[in-house]
Amino acid sequence: MAKPTTRRSEPPTAIDLPALTPLDAAELAAHGDYDTVIVADADLAGLHLDGIAFLASHLDRCGLDEAVLRGGRLAECLLTELHAVSLDVADAVWRETLVEDPRIGALSAPGASWDNIRIRGGKLDFVNLSGAKLADVVFERCVIGELDLGQAQGQRLRLDGVKLGVLDCTGARLIDVDFTGAEIGAVRGIDGLRGATISASQLLDFAPLLAAHLGVRVRTV
Repeated sequence: MAKPTTRRSEPPTAIDLPALTPLDAAELAAHGDYDTVIVADADLAGLHLDGIAFLASHLDRCGLDEAVLRGGRLAECLLTELHAVSLDVADAVWRETLVEDPRIGALSAPGASWDNIRIRGGKLDFVNLSGAKLADVVFERCVIGELDLGQAQGQRLRLDGVKLGVLDCTGARLIDVDFTGAEIGAVRGIDGLRGATISASQLLDFAPLLAAHLGVRVRTV
């Protein structure tokens, strides 16, 4: 019997969108469904848009300070140059979506489900993906202050050209996850790295944490 192959899917590097209809921010509502629209240069600060859904749409240069989009859905979307001090997308379901050059202080996405997502460029001070389900997700050429993967389930997650201050893997369950393309300042929850691939230089960086986790004393002289 042939051994089953592991599904691999590279997240989109571009999104081929149809002709889009401009949509004014005033037309957006919680639990609304929006297909093939573009929302550009809109101020969505402080709006509560729980359950909002976008399909094959483009959000461009929108301000989302303190916006709440809990339980929202994105599919086959392009998000460019979004900016926010904080953005709440807890329990949201995103798939086949490209996020380019975001500048977000705190991206709060606990319990989210991300499938085939690429975040490319930009700066995120804190990304909370605790308890999230992640499959085929790439962070590419971006700066992240802290990435919280506590209790998350990650399959085929990759950091590529990422400068990352703190990685928290406490209680994470990782399969085929590649951290070799990241510069990582510190790690919390070292036991959660099980199932991840790291580089030889990262292994040296993490050695004191591994020794402490194993209860090994290291004598330097």
